[in-house]
Amino acid sequence: MSTPSTRIAVAMSGGVDSSVAAALLVEQGYDVVGLSMQLYDQRQADQTFGSCCTLDDLYDARRVAHAIGFPHYILNLERQFQETVVANFVNEYAAGRTPIPCTHCNTDVKFATLLDRARGFGAEQVATGHYARLDRGDGSWRLRRSADPEKDQSYFLFGLTQEQLARARFPLGDMCKTDVRSHARRIGLGVAEKPDSQEICFVPDGDHAAFVARRRPDSTESGPIVDEQGRTLGSHGGVHRFTIGQRKGLGLSAAIPLYVTQISMDNRSVTVGPRQALERSTLTASDVNWIAGPAPSGPVRACVQIRHRHTAAPATVRPLDSGRAEVSFDTPQSAITPGQAAVFYDGDAVLGGGWID
Repeated sequence: MSTPSTRIAVAMSGGVDSSVAAALLVEQGYDVVGLSMQLYDQRQADQTFGSCCTLDDLYDARRVAHAIGFPHYILNLERQFQETVVANFVNEYAAGRTPIPCTHCNTDVKFATLLDRARGFGAEQVATGHYARLDRGDGSWRLRRSADPEKDQSYFLFGLTQEQLARARFPLGDMCKTDVRSHARRIGLGVAEKPDSQEICFVPDGDHAAFVARRRPDSTESGPIVDEQGRTLGSHGGVHRFTIGQRKGLGLSAAIPLYVTQISMDNRSVTVGPRQALERSTLTASDVNWIAGPAPSGPVRACVQIRHRHTAAPATVRPLDSGRAEVSFDTPQSAITPGQAAVFYDGDAVLGGGWID
């Protein structure tokens, strides 16, 4: 990909993963520059943000860069982040869908805006602390799962283009998380024991429904909660409070556990039913990105992953017009959720993916 002395920009979040990614590249002889993204107004002291992308994280990134010995800069990407990631998050929940902000952040900010900014620092490549692997096959770049199956993040990267992959680096792809922390301890990084972020960085207190309601007051419009036969069981205070497969917070009393099986924007209804009602054999996906190359001319076999912690299941993927695809699973899958990603794999290689309708 590159040779030592080549300048590489490292996207630094202040966590142990991006810190070790930068350290590894320095150890390999690369000319590293650290770039951290300021994604929201850090002066809003009356708000409590999540455990990611905070002012403390930016300071941690700077301290790591100083300790290792490479320059570090903070880039103000608030506007891009608000207009793409946050706006999508709010609008998707208001439409009864369940978004994945990390995927949009990777595609629309880190590997779009950040790649362009990196050139201003003389870097043609951007490295991140993602657990994923890259290699070259049949004339194109292949995105593959990481060596650590528990930490694999290739699912969140399906939207990248060949041009972006050609300029991307994932130094942790062949490592396990325990090895990453061990390496951080060995070289004396203060973030070695820093816990992983488990939250959406821009949502105060993890309350996504309240966040959406503030941005989109119309999302709180009430509607009926109905059973599979259409009988009204109760009412709700906004579809943004629900996701497919949800069991808690329904405000219903029933003889059996009930789960959200469908959200309809036609009458703002939320349908609930027994667990088996969550099973579906097909889905359609929009805005499909065939990351490995051109869209196939006909159906292809793949293992399809429908959420981050889902085990990819065997299926047939049929390309459709207008950048869409139909996925037919060999066996029914539970809680296929609009707004989540369906990512297609051939072994450990990503073929492509799209957004579930």
